[in-house]
Amino acid sequence: MTAVAEKPAAAKPGTGYPTVASRARDWAIKTPDHVVMREKNLGIWKGLTWAQVWDQVSLAANGLLSLGVDVGDRVSIHSEDRPEWVIMDLAAVAVRGITVGLYPTNPHAEVEYTLNDSTSKIHLAEDQEQADKVIELPAASFPSVERIIYVEPRGIRRSDDQRLLFWDDFLAMGAEYRSNNPTELENLMAQAEADDVMTFVYTSGTTGPPKGAMVTNANADFAMEVILRTKERVQGGKLPGPDDSVLTYLPLCHVAERIFSTWQLVSQSVMLNFGESIESVAQDLREVQPTIFFAVPRVWEKLYAGVQIRGADSSPIKKLFLGSFLKLAAWIGRSRVANGGGWTIGARLAYGIGWVFVYRALRERLGLRRARWTGTGAAPIAPEVLEFFMGLGLNVYELYGMTENSAVATCNLHGRVKVGTVGEAYPAIKGSVRIDEETGEVQTKHLGNFVGYWGKPEQTKETFTEDGWLKTGDVGEWVDGTHLKIIDRIKHIIITAGGKNISPSEIENALKTSPFINEAMVIGDRRKFLAALIAIELDTVGNWANRKNIPYTTYRDLTEKPEVLELIKSEVAKTNERYARVENIREFRLIPKELDHEDGELTATQKLKRSSVEDAFADLIEDMYT
Repeated sequence: MTAVAEKPAAAKPGTGYPTVASRARDWAIKTPDHVVMREKNLGIWKGLTWAQVWDQVSLAANGLLSLGVDVGDRVSIHSEDRPEWVIMDLAAVAVRGITVGLYPTNPHAEVEYTLNDSTSKIHLAEDQEQADKVIELPAASFPSVERIIYVEPRGIRRSDDQRLLFWDDFLAMGAEYRSNNPTELENLMAQAEADDVMTFVYTSGTTGPPKGAMVTNANADFAMEVILRTKERVQGGKLPGPDDSVLTYLPLCHVAERIFSTWQLVSQSVMLNFGESIESVAQDLREVQPTIFFAVPRVWEKLYAGVQIRGADSSPIKKLFLGSFLKLAAWIGRSRVANGGGWTIGARLAYGIGWVFVYRALRERLGLRRARWTGTGAAPIAPEVLEFFMGLGLNVYELYGMTENSAVATCNLHGRVKVGTVGEAYPAIKGSVRIDEETGEVQTKHLGNFVGYWGKPEQTKETFTEDGWLKTGDVGEWVDGTHLKIIDRIKHIIITAGGKNISPSEIENALKTSPFINEAMVIGDRRKFLAALIAIELDTVGNWANRKNIPYTTYRDLTEKPEVLELIKSEVAKTNERYARVENIREFRLIPKELDHEDGELTATQKLKRSSVEDAFADLIEDMYT
């Protein structure tokens, strides 16, 4: 990163549609010395001001222009979360290009597919691991890729691939181009239009190859206005601002992280904090203590399981002490749930006592002591998990949306929380969310709806109704006429041999509230009863086995222990008690390996690829039914 920042040129009023790039430039003019990014390197946090960030964006944008990037060209990014991800994203939009994000865990085949499907021209690879996924194949395998920019030089400089370009050299090219063409970038930004596609967000691909959802400047602008500036969703109506901080750790190619990091940065000037790696998230969370925290259900479940593990590892006296206050937290959580997330006098007094003895230290340990708004979305979450964290005094709001509607649909508003639902339509889009009377499908119609899938007009057409409503593919129902409850994906609904319609996700989420269960997949379509494939939580079950003096060597060995089978059997029995007999899990098998994205069993967003899992473990499924 360059140390000296060039002062950005002031924009001419009324020129160019406001983009994420022009908003960043405007902040750099307005508050140049405000620190808005922090990066942890070798254990030390280093900050970047708005002036420095915009200077980097300007250099990168001019670097892209020097490489021949034209309006509408695709610029792909394959990296963990780091400042360069955001800088290249903003730079691509600044030159009216299109950002294509890849998940850090994308294997070789998915990288090849995404780069070729999007016809990426410039590719940013973080390090040797990511660059190898391109340069290990013949150049003809990526006919559109002209240059590969890399950030970490270790191991790459030995390659003689002529497409490779070091990040610092790329910025130097940008500096030279900017010196020779001082007004070109501003002229391009002034020509930005509302319907310019600014990014392709590739869908998870649970039922086939990923599709590039085209999101425009207008879509992003609408999402920022509706999601980030709705006062009703935050306590006291205090919107996010320069005093707030965010830990940026989920993949930035996912629309949710893009909203709560990049778009919240340029819209509200919150500070983004980038840790050293995805493995250091727990430590980074404790160090940053963010005021705004968004997490997918899997992260909340891991935090929840971590508390259970620490409690189990405590001395008998500490275990009794902690257990008592966790039971009190559960009561507080249930009280708050019953009051729409609000507080009764009794719950407030109980929480005050708990805060002094346990909750303050526990939230500090979790990294959530300062959190004033926390959210969850992208997948269903068990109500018990939300109750637990609400019992610790956190305001946790479940929200709902999808890539194709720029994540704009519903949200639980402050003081109107209904746990078990994904909230109500944002005030700005009342009447823009409906449930189809025939199919029960949730549908949206507003300015956040995307323009379609890149290169797939037929699949785009299938995504909309004849009157222009976006079909989400989710089955839902209204609770009390205001709040939306998602039942399941239409394609996941199980119809038993007896004709009973069952939502597997609700049962799966109930199973996953157990600290011993990492993943569960309920099976039973056209079958006589429900069964389940279950993946254990290695850390928690391993910890339990050690305390029981049960020796084991590998994940597979642990799943084959009779004691572990009995442990999971008891957890399944607890879940069965909550459901009618027809919804009970009669049989289960433990999956003998950790599910993995690279093996095709999980999407990049850690969702089960049901068909792949069914194929991979067909013998276990048949064993349950024979």
